[in-house]
Amino acid sequence: MGAVIKKELKSYFLSPIGYIVIGIFLIAFSTFFYLTTIQSSTADLTNLFYYIALYGLMLVTPLITMSTFSGEKKSGTDQILLTAPVSMTGVVIAKFLAALLLIIIPTLCTIIYYGILCFWEVPDISIYLTSMLGFILLSTTFVSFGILASSVTESPIIAGILTFALIFAATWGPYEIESLSNFSLIDQFITFLYGQIDIATIVLFVTITILFLISTIIVMQRKKCIK
Repeated sequence: MGAVIKKELKSYFLSPIGYIVIGIFLIAFSTFFYLTTIQSSTADLTNLFYYIALYGLMLVTPLITMSTFSGEKKSGTDQILLTAPVSMTGVVIAKFLAALLLIIIPTLCTIIYYGILCFWEVPDISIYLTSMLGFILLSTTFVSFGILASSVTESPIIAGILTFALIFAATWGPYEIESLSNFSLIDQFITFLYGQIDIATIVLFVTITILFLISTIIVMQRKKCIK
């Protein structure tokens, strides 16, 4: 599995995509930091994570994940992947972790903003950490959407569109049905912004992520058997 992770990270950073994604995240984080914190003269970083979760993840996650499996066909490495002496479970998890790392790296960089605010007013460290935890958990779920979408099509563009659609549906879809409005993943994430670690919400994010990864493994295992 380690070899697959290294391969995936090389594919991100030997091409512009890795730098573009991290760059977009850093620009977005910096922009919202200025708009929601500096301009508002507050030491609260929760709005920063909220707006990046609401808009940033929806736009960037498809870019990260759209070629995880569908891109293998285009590059001609799909045969190597399907016949490699690595379990499909290991391959899927490795690709998932490599994609997730592209989100975690800029997220950890937000410690810079925390440090900046400490010159004026020390932010609540517990709320900052729970907000980051919630953001990463939400990101794992969205990345699992993208991994599955990329496994069911040979077109990275279609995979990206499917990923965007899944994230959009999970974010805004529940609002279309009043009785389901509380099931929006963004609404579930908001509990972390108040400094609360809700075990039920963590279980929800982890369960959805596992279900989508298992679905991806099943899809890829079937393709491997056909080959």
